[in-house]
Amino acid sequence: MFPEASIPPVPIWRRARQRAAFWIVGTLVLTIVAWLAGLALLLRIANRTHIDVPAALAAKLPLLKSSPTLIFAGDSRTAFQVDPALAAQLAGLAQGRAVNIAYLAGEPLAFLAAARSTPQVFRDATVVLSVTALISNEGISNAAVFPPDVVARMMVGQQMTTFLPMRVGTLVHYIRETFNARFADDRRVAIDGPEPAHGGLEMLPVQPGYAWPSDIASHQHYRNWNISGFKAQSEIAGLCELATLTKRLTVVLPPWAPQYDRNKEPAWKDKDAQNATLIRSAGQRCGYDVLEFHAVPGLEQQHFADEQHINVLGISIYTRYLMSQLKL
Repeated sequence: MFPEASIPPVPIWRRARQRAAFWIVGTLVLTIVAWLAGLALLLRIANRTHIDVPAALAAKLPLLKSSPTLIFAGDSRTAFQVDPALAAQLAGLAQGRAVNIAYLAGEPLAFLAAARSTPQVFRDATVVLSVTALISNEGISNAAVFPPDVVARMMVGQQMTTFLPMRVGTLVHYIRETFNARFADDRRVAIDGPEPAHGGLEMLPVQPGYAWPSDIASHQHYRNWNISGFKAQSEIAGLCELATLTKRLTVVLPPWAPQYDRNKEPAWKDKDAQNATLIRSAGQRCGYDVLEFHAVPGLEQQHFADEQHINVLGISIYTRYLMSQLKL
């Protein structure tokens, strides 16, 4: 008979390392589970707390106390580009009867909420609202521009599966913006806050050192292109309802800097055309007008602060052209 082979004992240091690895992995798993549970709880609270008027828009709404009959709304491409005082003059309106309540990354759902809160103002007003492709493109999910009001319309599970793990910042941004909006609402900022200067117009300075993108086709507005998702459906529905609450609604698709040629960038041209078709089709169905500006006479490269925003030198040119195209 052969002697039984002896099995050498596992060294103490190896057993200690194995146990340490087990506890480290277990701790990481428990930490991730606890973090996800905590995030889910925060999202549930945010969903219950959320109101559609963000703090940035609430700060503009004191302008509505003058009962304006011409309201410019939308995103930064209205906030920085439309002078309501000049627009009132061109339309033969008294000062204060045209206001600019647009804000950075402004979305239709937010202005719909504003119209619901002050129906008598919007019912008698012409509303001119700018939108860009980022409002429709489902592929854009970064925190700075993903509409919080769209996130609020998702269930907690959908929020987490849509944005985790790479876009957790979007959920953090949504939670922060929700509580900021509630705080502004509790302080009655939209009612009792000070009126913004210049009728709500914000001005971008000339930026001579700006690093211009080489093309627009690869711009974040058009990345991961998908305009048939939940975001587009939600915002289009917002536009359609807003059209029923205003005297007249005009949706504006603003121009890009003239150094970019749509004919030399077929991918950009095609996606832009798809977005315009989406907005126009909804307009025909829901009763709002659409103005699509590929270029504005007189606006040159020097009038743009970046590829999409007009600087202080171009405000008058853009405002005059916009007013010449509006049906009031």
